[in-house]
Parts: sequence; C-alpha cells; structure tokens
Amino acid sequence: MPRRIIDLHLDGYDDRTGFDTGVSHALLERVSGGMVGETVRISAPGPVVAFGKQDTHSPGFATAVDRTRRHGYSPVIRLPGGRAAVFHPLTVSFSWTFPDPDPVAGVRERFTETADLVVRTLQLLGVPAAVGPVDGEYCPGEYSVNHAGKVKLAGIGQRLVRSAAHVGGVIVVGDSARTREILVPVYDALGLGMDPTTVGAVEDYVPGVTVDSAIDAMVEALSERAIVTVQAFDDETLKRASELAPIHVAHAQDLA
Repeated sequence: MPRRIIDLHLDGYDDRTGFDTGVSHALLERVSGGMVGETVRISAPGPVVAFGKQDTHSPGFATAVDRTRRHGYSPVIRLPGGRAAVFHPLTVSFSWTFPDPDPVAGVRERFTETADLVVRTLQLLGVPAAVGPVDGEYCPGEYSVNHAGKVKLAGIGQRLVRSAAHVGGVIVVGDSARTREILVPVYDALGLGMDPTTVGAVEDYVPGVTVDSAIDAMVEALSERAIVTVQAFDDETLKRASELAPIHVAHAQDLA
C-alpha cells in the first residue's frame, strides 16, 4: 500500500489579530473544495487566547476578553470546539486538515491519529506521554495528551465541514507559569473550574528544550507515517486568510 502524501506548511507568527486562524480556516475551505490535498500546518504562535464558540455564550465572556487583552494576549475565536486555550511564543500550534467525503464517520479516527502524533512527538523529545483527560484540566477533552495522567501538555480539537475536517491543537513547550497566569483569570471570568497544577510544559521534564526542537520532532513523527512535502502558502490561501481573519477576532460584544 503506498504511503500517504501530506503537504506540510511551516510558518511563524503574524501579528495581525485573527490572521493565524484565518490561514487555517482558508486551508480548511480549500481542502474541502478539492483545491489542495491533505495538509499539516505547524507554526510558532504569538500570545493568543483562542476561545471556543461555547465560550462566547458565557455571561463572563466580555470580562474574559478584557482580561485577555490586559495580559497582552489577542483574543480570537478558534475553528475547533472546546473551551479557551492559550498560545504563546513557547508553544507549538499544529493543525491537520483532512479531505473526507463523510467527515462525521471519521471523527474518532482523526482524533486518535492526531493524538498519537503528539504522543510520538513528545516521546522523541524525551517525555513519556499518554492520551486521556486530566482531572481539572483546562479545555477538557478525551484526546488531551498528558504526562503521568496528572499534567496536560497538549490539547486537541476538531472542526467538520462538508468534505473535510480540521484537527488542531497546541503543545506547551515552555513557560507553564505563563500559561497558568492567563488561564486562571480567563477561566474565572468564564465561570469554569480549572486546577492550575494540571498545566504543564515539556520544559518541566526536558530542561533546555526549544520550540524549534519540538517542531523538528513533530516533523519527524509525521514523516514516520507519511511522505511529507514542505510547501509554501499560495497567494490564494493567504488572500482568503486575510478575508477570513476579521470573523475570528473576539470582541466583548460577541455574545450570540
């Protein structure tokens, strides 16, 4: 059986609020429309709090957005479901966009494959990891990736559209304290329980690890299961990302 061919995009942070999510949204549209194939994107994000749609219905959402900005983070509405997650320069953002004529049928399979990719990435970095929720974790989910069942190192969410699916998440590489410092006030505003001691980083177990080494490890883990071709974003994707960016900017009035 021939190995899959996956397009890989590696990119850095663009400080236009919402643009980063706009790129992933544009890729999802283009994969859904058959214009591009299976795609993985790995990027080094800036300071962002990515709210789920459910968060916008919270009575405390306006306060959460205000606290996000006061802490120097950009508030955005992310593609996948779930609750608020944090990105900063010592994290790695990843997304995997799959063409699929029946995306509902493959939900669990995609979650499992992506979570396994993250586990393998962490193993290559020297951190034993497993898939499963942690009691008291932020953005709780069945496919969180943890260390020793007690500390969350990565979260994963999924978004389905016609003929495609997007699975995305974040690995906390360093500065778990910085992650906690913003999660605590944001979750308090949203009225969500969260145990700060469950927030961890790869650096807590592998001193000196870098974002670059984490990205290299994820590329290696991906290359073990597919033929990976590194691509640059085409002009149409970037143009569409700019058009989509505004709808992903979180405003305090986004309560509907």
